[in-house]
Amino acid sequence: MKKIFFFILISIFCSTTPTFAESQKLAMLPRYFPEKLTAMITPLATYLSKETGIYFEPILTDNFDNYEAKLLKGQIVIGYENPLIYVNVSNSHEVIATAVKGEGGNKFRGIIITRPDSDISTINALKGKSVMIVSKTSAGGFLSQKLSLKEHGLDVENDCVLSVAADNRQENVIISVSIGDVDAGFIRESALHKADQYIMPGSIKSTTETAWLPNWALSVNKSMPQQLKKKIQEAILKLDKDSTVLKAMELKSFTTASDSDYDILRTLKQ
Repeated sequence: MKKIFFFILISIFCSTTPTFAESQKLAMLPRYFPEKLTAMITPLATYLSKETGIYFEPILTDNFDNYEAKLLKGQIVIGYENPLIYVNVSNSHEVIATAVKGEGGNKFRGIIITRPDSDISTINALKGKSVMIVSKTSAGGFLSQKLSLKEHGLDVENDCVLSVAADNRQENVIISVSIGDVDAGFIRESALHKADQYIMPGSIKSTTETAWLPNWALSVNKSMPQQLKKKIQEAILKLDKDSTVLKAMELKSFTTASDSDYDILRTLKQ
């Protein structure tokens, strides 16, 4: 009887604890269409599999909520997500590196886009206007703008008429603005040209840049063995700027990061 009880305990433990000798899931917050996401994360999964000897399988999720849920449930052991999603899952995941990209380096910002013939030329002109956002958990497509509007005395959720992009896609915000479905859109600065193939040339413009935020986090499940975390972090930090991994992810590099780097997002949530 004692032996049976012992084997039951072992079975329960194994079913609830990730086995890092087996293949594991790696994913990115789905802010782009599936084809682009697959192209962005597959080289990373291949590289980390080679560096660690563990097969990391790149997977896609349907939307921001689904991605976050899978991180919290331990179904994604390596994630690449915006700072707010990282803060939301930081009880289960820990950041091991921050992305470095563009003018802001390890920070990034959003922009406000309109049609060229729009009468919106300042942040204050957004009051009462219809605005499409990527999602309320999008850092570059909502929170950066929310912070800037707050600095101008506007409460974005009460002073604007908000709608959320289908599938939380940056491209869908751009398309909606370009065809006049909404007065303005909130997107990440680097996403400005992501929908060029779907819209008429010259049908959108960037009206203003908004607040800087800490860049995207590469995070791992906290139950991952420390030795493996260190191996992954070292592999990420030694990537050459011309590597296929960084080129696919459209980054210059990764740099070291700590959980406290993301405290500004915790303040925004309050």
